[in-house]
Amino acid sequence: MKTNDLKLRVAERVLVDALNWQIGPGECWCVIGRNGAGKSTLLRTLAGLRGADGGQVVLQERAIADWPLQDLARERAFLPQGRSDAFGYRVIETVLTARHPYHESAYWESDADHAAAHSALQMMDVDALAERDVRSLSGGERQRVAIAAVLAQDTPLLLLDEPTNALDLAHQVSVMNLLFRLCSKQKKSVVMVSHDLNLAHSIATHALLLMGDGRWHAGTVDEVMQAPLLSACLGHPIEIVKHGKRIIYLAGEEKHE
Repeated sequence: MKTNDLKLRVAERVLVDALNWQIGPGECWCVIGRNGAGKSTLLRTLAGLRGADGGQVVLQERAIADWPLQDLARERAFLPQGRSDAFGYRVIETVLTARHPYHESAYWESDADHAAAHSALQMMDVDALAERDVRSLSGGERQRVAIAAVLAQDTPLLLLDEPTNALDLAHQVSVMNLLFRLCSKQKKSVVMVSHDLNLAHSIATHALLLMGDGRWHAGTVDEVMQAPLLSACLGHPIEIVKHGKRIIYLAGEEKHE
């Protein structure tokens, strides 16, 4: 996937301007920025759920707007930041909906669909909840079910808006390790929004910084996740501490007059 001179705006405010960016196989991109900088808007635009305000998003040399919806759903999966469950679907039914793009003329899910759904639930450690009503789950359990649905969709590109939201520490690390394996072993591409610089840096190969005023910086994590750029992007001093082979990002102290 790539963007050509992409522009995003909300009302009269330009969030992203002239974004020329390419996401390659096996790359894991972290999108970083302040609240309101356009991170979720960017992901929705990449997913084809929102039109660009200028330029275009291209997937396999075809503009995203020109893709038939079923074909597009086989190429990219999207995890939104929040969701509400109005109906009492079982967990397994919720994940099976992600298999619909693969139903040409069949009405009912196949054995392969059920196998894919259960496999995804197992990867997210929620297979034991398969028969539960999704409305009865905790926030963290519901988030893991949502990620399982993304996995069951089995697309080359994953667009994830704060995938570790509501997860406890163990499951945050587990999800990040899983995404790392999907990129490194299966050569899937991941674009994720994350406010946790340390978790993001632990698996990301690249980073896109949205400055909130149209400007942006894109490159490898070594090029982009530097203290001066991050401080300007997030509006707060960021300090970097090296501990052995690890790089740790800390919120610095603001200078007071």
